[in-house]
Amino acid sequence: MNKLLNLAQRFYEVVVLSANYLRSPLLFFLRVYFFLQLFFTGIGKLSNIGKISEYFTSLGIPLPTLNAYLAGATETFCSLFLIFGLASRLAAIPVSFTMIVAYLTADQEAVASMLSDSDKFVKADPFPFLLVALIVLAFGPGQVSVDALFKRKLWSSARTKADP
Repeated sequence: MNKLLNLAQRFYEVVVLSANYLRSPLLFFLRVYFFLQLFFTGIGKLSNIGKISEYFTSLGIPLPTLNAYLAGATETFCSLFLIFGLASRLAAIPVSFTMIVAYLTADQEAVASMLSDSDKFVKADPFPFLLVALIVLAFGPGQVSVDALFKRKLWSSARTKADP
């Protein structure tokens, strides 16, 4: 019986170790796939600021033109940071905030029915961007990122300075 438990434990450890190798490629895929879409959405907002401002006015958003510029700039520039994995956790904060505001202004019905009809909440436009931004905020960008490159460079320079 003890041999069987040891075998099961070793098998599980191999599965966990193998799955850990998927973390960085998965984070890279999520960052590029979703934030490339958000980047183009932001470019579209900035290119059509008049229409976006009118839409924000119809939603009752105060200072609609300013907020249209802020939303467009956040979606454009923070998406670039997230795609490349540069200051990822910091960039994920304004994206998360922007998506929460989008939910509360443009998808109030989805928020109101979040517990009773979760499909509406999950199918709302801000959902994938909010989810991936929160994943990056919590777990970081992974090893395939500028953040990881900087970390490796800083680590290697600190080690060479410490070695006499």
